[in-house]
Amino acid sequence: MAYDLTGIVKLVQDAQTFGSGFTKREVVVTVEDGKYPQEISLEFVQDKVNLLDNVQPGQEVTITFDIRGREYNGRYFNNLQGWKIQTGAAAPAPAAEDKPPVSDKDVPADFDEYEDDIPF
Repeated sequence: MAYDLTGIVKLVQDAQTFGSGFTKREVVVTVEDGKYPQEISLEFVQDKVNLLDNVQPGQEVTITFDIRGREYNGRYFNNLQGWKIQTGAAAPAPAAEDKPPVSDKDVPADFDEYEDDIPF
């Protein structure tokens, strides 16, 4: 089953070729998702690596991808594997004045209590 994702390119990695001959290249796309933008990493493999040759940070893209999953040593892993990319108009980077100012009312009063509770 194919999925589509539209967003702004943040980063395009160099291609990686492994000893087995497997080649992959990753792209990070920023997607507006409610209050917090999401930075989604997708990989292009083998003959699809060259689809990223003309993609630049700041471009709006729509990527068609499949979700791939596998088990390794009792752990499960997922990958988003792109196979089609459409580029749109370049999007300007947001200026600092475009971002809403953060005020004390946006921060919970007991925020400092949770400083060590971050799960990562």
